[in-house]
Amino acid sequence: MKRRDFVRNTLGAGIAAGAALSLGGYEKLWKTTDLSSGYDMVAIMGGKPESMFDLGIQELGGMGTFVKKGQKVLIKPNIGWDRTPEYASNTSPMLVKRIIEHCFKAGAKEVYVFDHTCDNWVNCYKNSGIGKASKDAGAKVVPANSESYYQEITIPGAKVLKSTKVHQLVLETDIFINVPVLKDHDSTRMTSCLKGMMGVVWDRAYFHRNNLNQCIADYALYPKKPALNVIDCYNVITKNGPQGVSKEDIAQLQSQIITTDWVAGDTASAKMLGINPSDIEYIPIAYKMGAGNMNLESLKIKKIKM
Repeated sequence: MKRRDFVRNTLGAGIAAGAALSLGGYEKLWKTTDLSSGYDMVAIMGGKPESMFDLGIQELGGMGTFVKKGQKVLIKPNIGWDRTPEYASNTSPMLVKRIIEHCFKAGAKEVYVFDHTCDNWVNCYKNSGIGKASKDAGAKVVPANSESYYQEITIPGAKVLKSTKVHQLVLETDIFINVPVLKDHDSTRMTSCLKGMMGVVWDRAYFHRNNLNQCIADYALYPKKPALNVIDCYNVITKNGPQGVSKEDIAQLQSQIITTDWVAGDTASAKMLGINPSDIEYIPIAYKMGAGNMNLESLKIKKIKM
């Protein structure tokens, strides 16, 4: 699907109209309040994934705001599918590479990258391009395909997912950066920040057997949250997700959302897909449980057109 077709089909939800890049959609979706004390979210449109991140992280004070000298950093993209980058099933490898570069520039001692993939992990890491891009930037790419990599945690306040096993790097690193790709999903209508956490746990099947949306929201209560969420909205699967069937399923939105609040990030993501955020069941559940803010009008949001 071309960007102009996607835009035309989602006008009622507030997505920008017309084939030309503009911030009209962002202006309709998000009311910017007083910006004197910094931003809760940056929304960028019109550049390549890596250049949008360069500009967006600068507006949040630079990567040094989040990563300190000598720290170990975990970057968790979506690498779940054995698909090449043009199918938008996984996070942009160039975006992952650029985030790693910023982490090292800020003084990170080590940077790790992993995802608990759905397809064969070796093929996913290779064919997504993320494995090579991460190594080229100096990161350590680690597997997540064995239960031996995971440790048991408890989640205070959870209703269903009271405990689970998470990858040891979630526990052992100093800073966690979540880098999901926005896309349609056949089980929950959308995947972005919150649902992407199914890629850090061992028993994902438990979620599906025991109220999937509640489990997604429950995990958001775990205290070790991402310090930063970078949502890749450059190429977006708008139907037949999470893998897509063909390039016709993809809208090129050339956008990126960067936020410290993953509930807010998912709320903005839903709006970009032309979906009422309240219709993505786990978003209002997570909001009501105190995991983040889905009231975007109360946030300080910077909108940028490149």
